[in-house]
Amino acid sequence: MTANEGSTVGGVPPEVIAFLSGKGGRSLIVKGGAGSGKTTFGLELLERVGQPNRSYYLSTRVGDEALYRQFPWLKATEMRTRVLDAAKLFLDAIQATGKNREPELPETEQRKVRAGREVLGSFGQERGPPTRVDRAHLQALLKRSPMPEVENVYNRIEKALPEKSLLVIDSLEGVTHKYGLEMEEFVMALQKDLVEGSNTDVVMILEKPEAGGIEYLVDGLISIQREELDERRVRHLRLEKLRATNIGRARYAVTLNGGRFEALGISANSAGGAAAGNWKPIADPERYYSTGIPDFDHLLGGGFRRGSFNAFEVDVNVGIDDCYMLFTPTFLNFLTQGRGIIAVLAAGESPEKLRETLVRHVPTNQFDTRVRIPDYTANETEDPYILPMARFGRDEAMRAMVTAEKAVAGPDRKPFMEYTAFDTFESLMGDQVAIRMYFQGVSRTKHVGNLGIGLLKPGLLVSSEILNMMDTYFRIINIDSAPCIYGIRPRTTIYAISPDPEKGPPHATLTPIV
Repeated sequence: MTANEGSTVGGVPPEVIAFLSGKGGRSLIVKGGAGSGKTTFGLELLERVGQPNRSYYLSTRVGDEALYRQFPWLKATEMRTRVLDAAKLFLDAIQATGKNREPELPETEQRKVRAGREVLGSFGQERGPPTRVDRAHLQALLKRSPMPEVENVYNRIEKALPEKSLLVIDSLEGVTHKYGLEMEEFVMALQKDLVEGSNTDVVMILEKPEAGGIEYLVDGLISIQREELDERRVRHLRLEKLRATNIGRARYAVTLNGGRFEALGISANSAGGAAAGNWKPIADPERYYSTGIPDFDHLLGGGFRRGSFNAFEVDVNVGIDDCYMLFTPTFLNFLTQGRGIIAVLAAGESPEKLRETLVRHVPTNQFDTRVRIPDYTANETEDPYILPMARFGRDEAMRAMVTAEKAVAGPDRKPFMEYTAFDTFESLMGDQVAIRMYFQGVSRTKHVGNLGIGLLKPGLLVSSEILNMMDTYFRIINIDSAPCIYGIRPRTTIYAISPDPEKGPPHATLTPIV
């Protein structure tokens, strides 16, 4: 089974795609509580991994029309052929009973046929690809109760042989409860007949968060959970077992945005460095500065308000690269519109890295002349954009900052960005001095119409004083290796930050976690 190359929407963890792309059939159980996203995951597998005419979704919980209402993207003709309504299949099979069905052989004859197949299978030669579906275990179950929709699926898979098929059953309990079967014996029949005997990938969805001891029967086990984080919805996918498959990441944050299942943080890890190329600025709406990220602009009602100071509390497990994914578009949008930046960097940031990041997309001279980075640990530098603040006394430092402000404002005295990491101020000057400097900066920002961005880390003494004065307050966190952001003021849901899938980095998108 190979991934569906034609689809770019949604996202399945690469480990799952590799697992279902392996040689031979594979069986997978997906478990989770009600509303966790199991059905959406099964449907996403159908499109992302399955192939037309060789992938089937057997629904026992809701009819196909209900699925189409909940997931409008399934209405495409190609997807409609894959969704099998168990109730309709049952009626079709009942109506067809006796018309085209071949009489079954007596039990003694069936035993002879099975024995003959076993003898042939025991020969030393390697078996070729199957051309018929093995029904030995299904036949044993059918003696107790007819299962027309299951037989229908077996027939469809047999028609597709020797090509490999994908079957998604939603749900396992729906079939076993309907026919009074033990879950273990039904899973064993699917494993032996379809997975091992007919090279079919079978995904079985459970309606509950625990598998009840049947995990040992299958090749893979995935759990999906839904929980609350700061009164906001979060979903997790956990890869508990994928036989013969390397699990690079065991957990993924996921979203069901737009009725699609998407594992987050995949593109962020695979995008690599941003390709060089000039940044095309996004025009600023009236009274606002664009963030450089259309999704973020929309979230803010147009962008950062002119003369505003905006707080971003950065969790300890968020890396510099994750922060830059959010802020680089704003930096570039300022520079490419002839505005400058004064940046007091956080511990772990370096002036050289910031410069290297931005000069990929703006001329080097533009950065060197319109960006100033006060470095409070440097005594000297040869770089024009760095202010070696450790060499200055109090009065000299003030004069150096005035000169820096003039440089970033340029000859037209344009507003500029003040990017301030308050952990640097607090560690070097103490919380009271840092708070006074902040109040001075807020007054200047609002008077001149600058843009203020303040970075805070958990545990800073200055945080409570500063946050009371901020116009907006966001938190940047890491959920299962996916950088995310959500607003406290204004209140928002959680959004995953990722490179734009079409434009690539440094362009970014925000995807709501729903």
